[in-house]
Amino acid sequence: MDTLYLLQHRRSNKKFGDIAPNTVQLENIIKAALRAPDHGKMKPYHFVVIEKSGMPKLRECLAAAAVEFNMDEKNAAKADKLSNQAPMVIGIVAKIDHDSPKVPAWEQIVTAGCATYAMQLAANAQGFETVWISKKWVEGAKLREMFGCRTGDKVIGLLLVGSPKEDDNISLARETESTEGFVSVIC
Repeated sequence: MDTLYLLQHRRSNKKFGDIAPNTVQLENIIKAALRAPDHGKMKPYHFVVIEKSGMPKLRECLAAAAVEFNMDEKNAAKADKLSNQAPMVIGIVAKIDHDSPKVPAWEQIVTAGCATYAMQLAANAQGFETVWISKKWVEGAKLREMFGCRTGDKVIGLLLVGSPKEDDNISLARETESTEGFVSVIC
């Protein structure tokens, strides 16, 4: 698939088939993340890959977050759905150096976000659907513990990855977005 076409047409999809990236495909996904823009070359992130056999542990963490944050029954039920939705989940942790005199914490978080997006694109380019999940789920104490978070770290999200459910092609937007209203030009 043409790179510009993918960049202009990609979209998230929450429907997955049963196939997860293999070892080589996962390595490609992680290598793409390691090339994200990174002021100070800090690599302020860590990735936690959860394969199908690890989904019960993820479910426990998400269920604990539902209790911890007093989520309603509808949101609490999502713990089961999220932990069974895709054959692979990648947790992304921003490993923030709050004492860095050169790179502020917000910039380190942006770098981890860029790494996450690079992983989405690398997965899409290899024929996998992706969706990036955040909200309160990623702030739960049990999930943070499972991911090895330190006090100042920030879980950026959960990247769900799997084969397309409907056919062999990933879901793409039919049209590109209009740039109108998003750009100012200073001459």
